[in-house]
Amino acid sequence: MELKLFDSKAISLSKFVGSERLFLNPRQASGFKRSPQFCSCTGISPKASYFSISNKAISSIGEDNFSVETFPYHINGTNGAGSSLFVREMRVLDAFDDEYGGVVVNLETLPSNPNVFASRLRSSLSHWKIKGKKGVWLKMPLERSELVPVAVKEGFQYHHAERGYVMLTHWIPEGPCMLPDNASHQVGVGGFVINDENKVLVVQEKHYAPALGGLWKIPTGFILESEEIFTGAVREVKEETGIDTEFVEVIAFRHAHNVAFEKSDLFFVCMLRPLSTQIIVDDLEIESAKWMPLVEFVEQPLIQEDRMFKKIMDICIARLGKRYCGLSAQHLVSKFDGKLSSLYYNVMEEQDFTCQVS
Repeated sequence: MELKLFDSKAISLSKFVGSERLFLNPRQASGFKRSPQFCSCTGISPKASYFSISNKAISSIGEDNFSVETFPYHINGTNGAGSSLFVREMRVLDAFDDEYGGVVVNLETLPSNPNVFASRLRSSLSHWKIKGKKGVWLKMPLERSELVPVAVKEGFQYHHAERGYVMLTHWIPEGPCMLPDNASHQVGVGGFVINDENKVLVVQEKHYAPALGGLWKIPTGFILESEEIFTGAVREVKEETGIDTEFVEVIAFRHAHNVAFEKSDLFFVCMLRPLSTQIIVDDLEIESAKWMPLVEFVEQPLIQEDRMFKKIMDICIARLGKRYCGLSAQHLVSKFDGKLSSLYYNVMEEQDFTCQVS
């Protein structure tokens, strides 16, 4: 049956279209096709080809994602003899559930208009609250940065940022937020490379703190995203000095706090075996590099005066003297996440307490 805009048996739609509400006579709720009059109403998307309506649900064909709720509504003046179906149509942002009872907003379908985004965000938060959702993750790409203030106004907070996006979060339930905080650590590596002549590969950096002027140090750097500790050490040595190496062991690691941006710092010292000898200095970061006799390296005043540096060198020398064993790495897959990871551990066979390098 065709629903006409001015059918005397139906309540006028023109008043409610703009506010996304429809009142329908139940006799006409079994289904109808779009008529030219219906298509021309303000607020009805021309992309919707037709509607199929029942007493239980309403659905539309189009690009927007809707959450639709229906419930009976009694019309004044009927004396209880009849009722109409009140259909409330609420536009919500496209999102998918995470594994912790929250939702992740699909950034590919974010509206570009801030006013449209604000309206849908408010509707979405109401909808998710009714559904019992908890945390909301909203990844805002750089090209949608004008929407960030809108989200903040609706109660979202900054979680973390990268070059191409800012991550915002919102905790819906009452009580303390249970969403995990941003990453708390940065991870650095140092490569202790010593050759058969008992010489250590050392560098002097172009940019350094005044207190470290003149210091020859081992090559160091930061781990890249999704990079192994030992792989990062090998890469940093190659980038700064041009020397190829292979990983032997993690000798020791340092844990410090409030290092950069109020984050904690993990620094892993890795023993590496050199596979080449010719040094090629990275002109961007390194002032100079060379092979320095171990004794001369350790006797530098800055190393002797610093308890941390001196202890690290003592451990490295103990390892060379076969009086200490570092941590080897083994690739393993855990059932908890199904991912390949590296386990660092120390194993000594009963017949070999010298930790000889194979």
